Amino acid sequence: MKQQLEQIRDQQKETWNKFAPGWGKWDTWVMNFLKKSGDDIISRLELKNNDVVLDVATGTGEPGLSIAGIVNNGKVVGQDLSDKMLALARAHAEARGIKNYETKNCDISDLPFPDKTFDAVSCRMGYMFFPDMLKASQEIYRVLKPGGRFATAVWGPAEKNFWITSIMGPISKYLELPPPIPGAPGMFRCANSEQMKKIFETAGFKNVEVKEKSDKGEAESFEMYWQYMNDVAAPVVSALSKADEKMKNKIKQEAMEGFNKKQSGSGPVKLDYSVLIFAAKK
Repeated sequence: MKQQLEQIRDQQKETWNKFAPGWGKWDTWVMNFLKKSGDDIISRLELKNNDVVLDVATGTGEPGLSIAGIVNNGKVVGQDLSDKMLALARAHAEARGIKNYETKNCDISDLPFPDKTFDAVSCRMGYMFFPDMLKASQEIYRVLKPGGRFATAVWGPAEKNFWITSIMGPISKYLELPPPIPGAPGMFRCANSEQMKKIFETAGFKNVEVKEKSDKGEAESFEMYWQYMNDVAAPVVSALSKADEKMKNKIKQEAMEGFNKKQSGSGPVKLDYSVLIFAAKK
């Protein structure tokens, strides 16, 4: 079991490092798309000016960088498995003149921090990719101070996340994809709120709350969104690599038709999404 989890971890690290340039390219758009979920996390952390905060799976830096602007007399540590994503986070901190943000390249299941180090821990759209979500939760619990706050955002059910199913639907229809390994990392792995609450409670967290937030993001066009998904979405890129040009065009055409049916009038393309926000205390 341990070997399997280590293999998943290593695959995750390789994937995120591989796609880091794409995330850097699309960072402004992605951060706008995810801003509301970051704001929801921050609102539940009850941050104080001198808090020391851990932003787990920080990626290119958010919501850790925004949190750093709130805890002026404290600091934020951005943790991530991908060193190349962390390089982007540090560059963003430097560009914004943020001095109280630092990064740590490490495994979420083996955090190199003493017990009771942090006042709060945040995590946006990272949980579904952790090889062992219970072990990750136990580590987060361990490094939190007594009374410390934890909040995370994950994707809700697939049927409420048109932004990804609109493309993965046609891909699954025309390409034979290997069935996912049960419990393996995936976009909608955390969509079962009761399962996630049980994980957090088993790790020791109290007062676990969950709220679902549904909204719409925007893309300037389908073409722009198709290019974005081909630059950053590993499942899309992996699946399309198995298709010839004719099949790729067929999938793209069907995805575009699906997009068009969801739109009303001209203007930016609307992208339905659903997010689950979990909050808890130690």
